[in-house]
Amino acid sequence: MMRLSCFCQHLSMDSAFKSPLFHPTTSFSRSQVSFPFFSFQTQYLTLNKPPTILRCSNSSTISSTTNGNNNNMAGLPVKKKRKRYRKQYPGENEGITEEMRFVAMRLRNIKGKKVSSDTVSDSETDTENTPSDQEKEEDSETLKSGENGGDGEAETWSPTMEGFLKYLVDSKFVFNTIERIVDESDDVAYAYFRKTGLERSAGLSKDLEWFSQRGLVVPEPSNPGVSYVNYLEELAEKSAPLFLSHFYNIYFSHIAGGQVIARKVSDQLLEGTELEFYKWEGDVQESLKDVRKNLNMLGEHWSRDDRNKCLKEAAKSFKFLGQIVRLIIL
Repeated sequence: MMRLSCFCQHLSMDSAFKSPLFHPTTSFSRSQVSFPFFSFQTQYLTLNKPPTILRCSNSSTISSTTNGNNNNMAGLPVKKKRKRYRKQYPGENEGITEEMRFVAMRLRNIKGKKVSSDTVSDSETDTENTPSDQEKEEDSETLKSGENGGDGEAETWSPTMEGFLKYLVDSKFVFNTIERIVDESDDVAYAYFRKTGLERSAGLSKDLEWFSQRGLVVPEPSNPGVSYVNYLEELAEKSAPLFLSHFYNIYFSHIAGGQVIARKVSDQLLEGTELEFYKWEGDVQESLKDVRKNLNMLGEHWSRDDRNKCLKEAAKSFKFLGQIVRLIIL
């Protein structure tokens, strides 16, 4: 008993040990100090540690299961992702000028319905255009019968000398503007369209002088011509592709439909006199072909978005020109 008492006193003096705990049924690990019916726990010991359960599995079973799943998947057909190709616009393979020609054709007639240029959008090749209000239909009808050489309604034209002079003045204002912009611009794209042989401003100046010598009053440019010129000047500073869309369509419309106007006006107002406005040096179709070739060449470097915008501008060009043509019969 004396030995036990001394031993207990010795333990209580050691700060590394805690008070003895009595665990009559506890199973002690090797990290504990064992004594009959007592256990002395050090500060580094951890009691009641949860047991760790290790589970073994047969690797051959796992391998066979994985291989079986792979074999089942290998038997299934592999679905390839389908490539989606963009639907081409009419005339896209030929070039931007051919695409614009299709826009002009759609503006003239769609299944017998008259349409206006405002109804043409970026997706005009995929959706049908419908007529808008009465005023837009009149503009479209004028364009159809005038600049684009339509039939039927063109026979009902009754041009006046006053209206025809307004038409010539506004036309000269427009041609002067596009020729000046192309000549004076530093943009390389415009250099391809100088001295094309299609220039009209010089011939128009001679015609207006001829009328003035016969006592007719040559008016100032009217609202349709002024509005179009302002729009062209703004567009030329902002985007060469969009301006060139108007540049081409102004000449194209004059060559395609101008002969119809010239013949009717000459017969009804000028006693058969042929104006300089409708005369060209050399083959006008060859000159237009060269312009078309250069524009298509530039168009190959434009994005699809820019080309779509050019198609919208082509429709706007036909609308502006249609308003100028209407001056003849007002």
